[in-house]
Amino acid sequence: MHLPFNKEKLDRLLDAEGIDFLLINDKNTAQYLLGGYKFFFFAQKDAIGISRYLPTIGYPKDKPEDAFYIGHMLEAQQQQVEPLWINNIQNIQWNTEQAGKEAAKQIKKLGYSNKRIGIEFCNTPTDTFLMLKENLPNAEFVDVLVLMQELRAVKTDFELDLLKNASNFITTSMERVMKTSKPGTNTQSIAQALKEEETNFGMNFEYCLVAAGKSYNRTPSDKLFWNKGDVLSLDSGANLNGYLGDLCRMAVMGKPTDTMIDFLSQVRAINDAPRKVIHEGITGNELLEEAYKEINKCDKNLDFKFVAHGMGMIQHEAPHIYDKGIIPYPAPYKDKALEAGMVLSIETDLKYEGIGFIKLEDTVVVKENGFEAFGDNIRDWVCNDQD
Repeated sequence: MHLPFNKEKLDRLLDAEGIDFLLINDKNTAQYLLGGYKFFFFAQKDAIGISRYLPTIGYPKDKPEDAFYIGHMLEAQQQQVEPLWINNIQNIQWNTEQAGKEAAKQIKKLGYSNKRIGIEFCNTPTDTFLMLKENLPNAEFVDVLVLMQELRAVKTDFELDLLKNASNFITTSMERVMKTSKPGTNTQSIAQALKEEETNFGMNFEYCLVAAGKSYNRTPSDKLFWNKGDVLSLDSGANLNGYLGDLCRMAVMGKPTDTMIDFLSQVRAINDAPRKVIHEGITGNELLEEAYKEINKCDKNLDFKFVAHGMGMIQHEAPHIYDKGIIPYPAPYKDKALEAGMVLSIETDLKYEGIGFIKLEDTVVVKENGFEAFGDNIRDWVCNDQD
């Protein structure tokens, strides 16, 4: 049986946690386990009536032949043209409570009703969990969110191509918007223009944090404007077939001042510092140390903020290397070796009164003897010379 994921790694991770059975109902994790399959009808929003769509995969450890899939009643036609590797497919559910009840029924049939079952707690609706508990009273449920992120921490060549294209499409879109926006354009219009550019590449736009002028406010607004002489920061995320690009670039309406050039060069030097040492086998702490060393070389009067995190299907995916960022979580890869194929977002920002918000965010892939950067263009000031 050909599986679209690393079965040996999954079974090893489950075994290490003493988990007998895996039950997944998160759309991202399900898409990963199904090799890219995602029911198009609920690809964006999943609410319907008084409940929501809940794709559900059951996987007994080391027995993929006994796996099951519980989908929506409308999914069968898509599965005719996009066959799944799972044989036991039940396209019968309309709501989350039913998904839990049907999953429990399948688990009982397979003989796992009193076993240790892994679910992603934060992605399991309450009524689904209550149905599982009611119908499987002797089962022990444990959280596998971190485990499932660890499974997909090393990206395949196919995944890396999606991330590379997503990143390149975003920076290309940013450059077009930066060079064509007129002086006095509000940031809501700038964000909308970027959305249109990214969707023209076939991407699903997710967000644009946009700061213009001396304001640090990055909310797209019809009350904030990009005027002559002002800086512009675009920080955008958009996904390509579920894989997220997330980068930040800078522009100026006119020509950058010497101070602007100096500040962005320091931000870039901090972002570049980890690139000097990155390779397979290095730890997260060793990468972070390089950034901190560079910060210590920079202007002591400036308050630089540095963050590094994993990238993939979601923001801040494994590998988790930093536990003191704005989104705190355990970071095992601070002291654990990174592997080739892991993807990192590296970002540095600076707020300076009288100039505004300055930031670079880059995407890099760990390689055996170094790194590869995606969307690595326009890392200097993009100049808009329109009158």
